[in-house]
Amino acid sequence: MIKVVKPGLQTTVQDLGRIGYYEIGMPPSGAMDKYSFTIANLLVGNEENSATLEITYMGPELEFQQDTRIAITGGEIPPKVNGQPVPMWETLVIKKGDVLSFDFVKQGARVYLAVAGGIDVPLIMGSRSTYTLCGIGGFEGRALQAGDLLQIGNMQTKSVKPGTRIPFELIPQFAKTHEIRVLMGLCSYRLTEESKNRFLTIDWTVTPEANRVGYRFKGERLNFIPREQPFGAGSNPSNVVDLGYPIGSIQVPDGIEPIALLNDAVTGGGYATIATVISADLNRMAQIKTNEKARFVPVSLEQALAARKEVKSNIEKVKSAIAAE
Repeated sequence: MIKVVKPGLQTTVQDLGRIGYYEIGMPPSGAMDKYSFTIANLLVGNEENSATLEITYMGPELEFQQDTRIAITGGEIPPKVNGQPVPMWETLVIKKGDVLSFDFVKQGARVYLAVAGGIDVPLIMGSRSTYTLCGIGGFEGRALQAGDLLQIGNMQTKSVKPGTRIPFELIPQFAKTHEIRVLMGLCSYRLTEESKNRFLTIDWTVTPEANRVGYRFKGERLNFIPREQPFGAGSNPSNVVDLGYPIGSIQVPDGIEPIALLNDAVTGGGYATIATVISADLNRMAQIKTNEKARFVPVSLEQALAARKEVKSNIEKVKSAIAAE
């Protein structure tokens, strides 16, 4: 059992997501930085899809009411146990009565807390992830609140030696400026050539509207090619006849402030999507904070697939490193 003394800014239960319901309008939710999420579970011997806590910007204060093992990964929000600093990206032993808290965020935006056995909340549509907009999944469909009691699961875990640590070269480094790789399309043809070039060459600033639904960026106005709008499309040049929104797709309503749609976003609508963040860089997107800068870098489908393969390869290297301890 874990008692929530302080909930932090937004702490939710997440696994890899609610897969298979996109066509009926249900987004996957799930961990935004899946790489860090997966490594946290591996460090405590969990199955890769075990539910963890996703912690944003400001960490919670948690009192453990039983002995267990934990691991904390992701952005740098320095953790402390009973007021003493403890390392991230390492298997830690927790004793009954220990209190976990966090210092101020230094780099990145989100951390993942895995507990041996996982966080035990009900399965909803095959997932334990929290989708707060609909109030389903996770702990009562919401972010944690003071006084909540979280059950620790009793699933079988692999034995991982305390102090097991991830090799430094496999730990992502987060800065205040970010390069995010994108595939152009589906509707980038709607932009003027000048605006298409500007989208890919200026540094965009993340606005305060940056959460699990999406990130809004400010920079300069982008212009769409004038046309007579087709039947079924809205009147604005940024409107198209409704289409599906992949996770990571970028739309620019009225040409002002691009929005990258993320794990809790709607699954379709009537805005032109001019690019899509590649799957490997959705992990990076999750670690961008308000007022930081991002530049969008175009890549080919082959490059995007190679980047995804590299992420999977790094996870296999982590598994090998843990097994060798």
